Amino acid sequence: MYSLSLRLQLHSDVDKGDGKVKYVLTGEGSSSIFTIDENTGDIHATKRLDREAQAYYTLQAQAVDRLTNVPVEPRSEFVVKVQDINDNEPKFLDGPYLAGVPEMSPLGTMVVQVAATDADDPTYGNSARVVYSIIHGQPYFSVEPKTADPTAANRSYVFLP
Repeated sequence: MYSLSLRLQLHSDVDKGDGKVKYVLTGEGSSSIFTIDENTGDIHATKRLDREAQAYYTLQAQAVDRLTNVPVEPRSEFVVKVQDINDNEPKFLDGPYLAGVPEMSPLGTMVVQVAATDADDPTYGNSARVVYSIIHGQPYFSVEPKTADPTAANRSYVFLP
């Protein structure tokens, strides 16, 4: 989850501060997640946002005459992009993995291929980067921390050293 510190302000040149103009917000999450102060045009997020649940919100804001609701400015559309944080741990796709190795196998024998994914945004920082290591089993087994094969992203192989 991402703790949002969003503060946007809509302001019309027609608004002279005399209370004749009010600001209206519509669009995705306009009443449940985002609110607008109808007097100042300040837009705030009222809930925490989670990029994995929704990465973008498209909102429209407009200044209207308070008495007649007639627009005094054209509607403005803007997109709120939720930036990701490293809030998901990698998950193995088919684990737990079980493997067998014939005795007297030569060094470098591939034992098992493992794969993991991460729900974090791979285009933002290193949040979704998966690195493999052996916790128990060294020096008898080794693992490639990452693969150079672009068709096998997020896969690694366990070998006999």
